[in-house]
Amino acid sequence: MEKVITKQFSRFLVVGIINTVVGLSTMFLLLHLQLNYWVSTFVGNAVGACVSYFLNRTFTFNSTVSIHKSIVRFLVVIGACYFIAYYVGIQLATSVIWKLANLPLAHAEVVAVLLGTGLYTVLNFLGQRTFVFDHRLDT
Repeated sequence: MEKVITKQFSRFLVVGIINTVVGLSTMFLLLHLQLNYWVSTFVGNAVGACVSYFLNRTFTFNSTVSIHKSIVRFLVVIGACYFIAYYVGIQLATSVIWKLANLPLAHAEVVAVLLGTGLYTVLNFLGQRTFVFDHRLDT
């Protein structure tokens, strides 16, 4: 079982690198175009999520769970991960890093995106493994 989790997590990280590059590129492009933090992170994550769902379903978890059921659970997991991770990220960046380092708010948002992305990755793996692609929930 430990070997399966290690293999899945390794594959999840590979998929995560791909969808993170896509998602972060989108986020930073939108921030650079002066869109606000929430719109930029939401759109970036939505784009990355599409990549994530299909690659994790086929490559990471080799799932046979119904697409109809798993897509709904996937949306719940990424929604929860998004709000938790990026809320914590912006709170940490603006209340701790920004104030202590006296950085402009735009820099705090970049730090918040990076913090949020790390937390999002961990929460998302746990949610996808135990809730989205768990064949025991597909009955």
